[in-house]
Amino acid sequence: MGTKRQLICLAAAVAAAAILLTASAKKSRDVTQLQIGVKYKPESCTLQAHKGDKIKVHYRGTLTDGSVFDSSYDRGDPFEFTLGNGQVIKGWDQGLLGMCVGEKRKLKIPAKMGYGERGSPPKIPGGATLIFDTELIAVNGKTSGDAKAESNSEL
Repeated sequence: MGTKRQLICLAAAVAAAAILLTASAKKSRDVTQLQIGVKYKPESCTLQAHKGDKIKVHYRGTLTDGSVFDSSYDRGDPFEFTLGNGQVIKGWDQGLLGMCVGEKRKLKIPAKMGYGERGSPPKIPGGATLIFDTELIAVNGKTSGDAKAESNSEL
């Protein structure tokens, strides 16, 4: 009887360990700090995004499992907002600062700088790390073409 009980306890311990390993593997792609990866930067950076600028951004938002929860690319309509005024999640307000028009960045945003423990149901669960592929389209209504024309006219 003692051996049978030991085997049952061992089986339960193995099952619990497997569940914990699966849960930690799922969470291993989560981040605890904002990560900013520059994927493309134009040779000339004449327009940069600063706090208080009205910027226009194309983006694709995914969860760590790769599922897309939102995409301005799919709508064909970049998102416009004032940078640094709390109109968007903290990860965007910080992760897009200093970005050049035409630049592309990948932002990995921890839950605390995204939607927190509550998430944004139904597509974003609580505690989710968010991944955004972003492209800065314009700053204060000016695109990279506008900046080139402006700098040429000053010559």
